[in-house]
Amino acid sequence: MNLLRNILKNPTKSGLCDCHALISIHSSSLVGKIHASHSWVSRFESTEAKQHARLCNHEEHEDYDFSHFQGLDFPGGKVTFTTQMKFISECPEKRIPCYRVLDDDGYPIANSMYEQVNKETAVKMYENMVTLQVLDTIFYEAQRQGRISFYLTSTGEEAINIATAAALTPDDVVLPQYREPGILLWRGFTLQEFANQCFGTKDDLGKGRQMPIHYGSKNLNYITVSSPIATQLPQAAGVAYSLKMDNKKACVVAFTGDGATSEGDFHAGLNFAAVMEAPVMFICRNNGWAISTPITEQFRSDGVVIKGQAYGIRSIRVDGNDALAVYSAIRAAREMVIREQRPILVEALTYRVGHHSTSDDSTKYRAMQEIDHWRTARSPLGRFRKWVQRNGWWSDREEDELRGRVRKQVLSAIQVAEKMEKPSLTELFSDVYHEMPSNLSEQEVSLRETIKRHPQEFPVDVPL
Repeated sequence: MNLLRNILKNPTKSGLCDCHALISIHSSSLVGKIHASHSWVSRFESTEAKQHARLCNHEEHEDYDFSHFQGLDFPGGKVTFTTQMKFISECPEKRIPCYRVLDDDGYPIANSMYEQVNKETAVKMYENMVTLQVLDTIFYEAQRQGRISFYLTSTGEEAINIATAAALTPDDVVLPQYREPGILLWRGFTLQEFANQCFGTKDDLGKGRQMPIHYGSKNLNYITVSSPIATQLPQAAGVAYSLKMDNKKACVVAFTGDGATSEGDFHAGLNFAAVMEAPVMFICRNNGWAISTPITEQFRSDGVVIKGQAYGIRSIRVDGNDALAVYSAIRAAREMVIREQRPILVEALTYRVGHHSTSDDSTKYRAMQEIDHWRTARSPLGRFRKWVQRNGWWSDREEDELRGRVRKQVLSAIQVAEKMEKPSLTELFSDVYHEMPSNLSEQEVSLRETIKRHPQEFPVDVPL
């Protein structure tokens, strides 16, 4: 051991030959300690030591194993060593490219690789995109008129909504953020059901307990929207793992925005999914803004797609305003997720044309010219319509008829919802426990007594 101490204290004087000699006469457990010590010593190895080491060649010490100079068997795989002190760059030399099929004029780009879409699917996709746009416009106006308390649009992000929905199957479980009502629309959620939720009627599936746009449908495999940002991501990993345990041929799709990538739940969700190899697809709608925070102040990485590699997750960046590109990418990603039983991250580059919500005025922090450019020149509806119409599958007459018909249907749904009875006060306390606990019963009694004392403060359209 004195020899070992001398080597560690002054390696250049004791010499590596002494180290080799020590290895040849001590036990294997001590050899492991010497190897570890030598790795530490090598960081401070001088030119003199390197010259001395060359004298201790393989011929003189054939019993010494030099394999540890080539790499380290470390959990996760073999790590090679290098004599160069090189830091990994904070950013790649080139930004990760964005997958695209259609140019801004709706023409397929030469040599594009994409999933072929037939007339029936293409027309349904376009009709749903238009319906979503009209729905958003009218409900936004209804909120401005004071008829509902809150609203949030998907304007500018219709392609991500509808093209993703078209590429999935009804068995795939969706955990939305809050800007994905197009998934429900595609799966058969009616305009009346949208109105019932926003107006909190007795026919609302959530029984009026959620604020507007917090949709959910068990029958359509659409988990109810939750206001807190990114909480759905670790939940999605868990839901996906349950599908894996049950050998289901389906996947989970979790949506998030660029702002949510700064949340701890983003890390937890992706890391858990990667380690457990859960069949989940994370779709990030990178629309440039997290309310008033631009992505330049959100992160310094090359967007969101690069983050997947750090977690060991396959990733792709796609033009979120190109319906064909989104459809093709999601179809391919879904197939890989289910076949290989592992997660995938999709970053869809798009733009939030509308305000963050009815509580926001985005003109306070971004230029109108920027908004107008994305509303017109970069519109996902305009681009997809050009492609569909160029194929002879759509016409101006059909466009006018569709928009007029949908507008009437949405207005009719709102009128029905406004006249519909609200959920009973009892619904405020039900569905949480099989047997109501005493503290909840006490709260109900207290609330009813308060209403009796101050009936003028209680909404007249809510049954007691």
